[in-house]
Parts: sequence; C-alpha cells; structure tokens
Amino acid sequence: MSADGPTILATSGGYRDGTRTRFEYDALVHHAVELSGAHGRRPRLTFVGTASGDPRWFSHEAVEAGRVAGFDVTVLDLFPMPNLEDVPGHLLDQDVVWVNGGSVANLLAVWAVHDLGPALRAAWEAGVVLSGVSAGSICWYVGGTTDSFGPELRAVTNGLAFLPYGNGVHYDSEARRRPLVHRLVADGTLPVTHCTDDGVGLVYRSTELVEAVSERDGAAAAYVVTADGRDGVSEERIEPRRLPTP
Repeated sequence: MSADGPTILATSGGYRDGTRTRFEYDALVHHAVELSGAHGRRPRLTFVGTASGDPRWFSHEAVEAGRVAGFDVTVLDLFPMPNLEDVPGHLLDQDVVWVNGGSVANLLAVWAVHDLGPALRAAWEAGVVLSGVSAGSICWYVGGTTDSFGPELRAVTNGLAFLPYGNGVHYDSEARRRPLVHRLVADGTLPVTHCTDDGVGLVYRSTELVEAVSERDGAAAAYVVTADGRDGVSEERIEPRRLPTP
C-alpha cells in the first residue's frame, strides 16, 4: 500500500518516554504510518539519523521503539558509508521515511554527497510518506531556522524544496525562533513559512497544506507567516486536530 499521492508530515514531535525502552513513537509517528495506508501487515518504516551523525545507540532505540509500536523499522546509515546496497530501491519499498533531528545543514550536505534527494523525491512521488522532526521537518522545505552553525540561530535555504515554503520548528519552546522567522520572511530570505509548536505536525498532499495535527493537549498550534508590506509580516494561527494517543 502507499499513500493517496505524495504525502509529507512535517513535525516538531513524535517521541515520548518509554516504559521498557528509552522512548516510544508518539501519535505523530503513528499518524505518518496511518497516512501511508499500510494495513494487513506490519508497517515498514525507515529511520534516518543523518542529522545527528547516525549514532548507533539511538538507532538501536529507534528499532526498539518500532518493536513496541508493531512497526518493522530499518535504519538507513550514511556513516561511514551507506549500510544498504540499493538505497533508492529500499526507500521505494517503505511505507514511511522518518528523519530524526539534529543539524539540518549537515544532513543536507551529506545527503547531497550521496545524491539522496532524487531517491527521496521518487519515494515521495510513489506514495511513501516522508516525515520527521526538527531537522527532519525543515529538510523537506525551501529552508528554515537552524542552530546548525552555532548557538545563534541562522537561516538555511538549501532544503530539498519538495514543499515551496519555509519551515519554523519548536516555535513555542525556543524563544528566538519566532522573531527570526518573522525577520526572514519580511526580508524575503524565506518565502511563506509554516511553523509548528512542539508536538504539532503539518500534513501535505502534494504541496498543499491540508491539516495540522497534534499529539499534545493545551496551547500547541501551527502558524502560517506571510510577508505583509504594511507591517512586515502577518501570522495566522491554525488550531490542530488532536490525534489519539497510541
């Protein structure tokens, strides 16, 4: 099975503390699987940890979280070399590709070396759901805000651009994110930018934003930031649909 057309779920969440494991996949990851249409078998999810250097301990925890969730999780490592012989073919056989957080600048550089962009685009166009958190959200867009270069947030603008927008992650938990997004949209560094509070995800069919979803109760929301000639920018708040807790 595959999603009904190209689908991306871009998030600022996806994990929760585990009971017998370090962490478990929370509602956003489960929603990515639901969007894929996988049923009648164990869903296939590929975990990509490039943004944090493919740490083996975290990859192990990702596989364990998959065991708890009932997913077949494969880890795609690029350090020190790709661990799969046919990466494009493998991605086409998946239901979901989940990209972990870390340094989006480093992630994009390593992906470019391995020419991963075309393989990911082919998977997306074939109905494999592309998803991820933080750096694993920004990568699908034109760019966004990042601490990849140091403590002071900067813009990254060389994303894969499957989605023709900017992306702002951790919008409610990191105070410097919102003002930088506003400045970058106002000066044209970023186009219209879609932002998520922690625990919130944005669902796209092709390049159309169709829904905001949340795995958190409370004030968490999504936002669309647009350049406004009079006031610099305007910000529209989108109330997300609360996902069931898995």
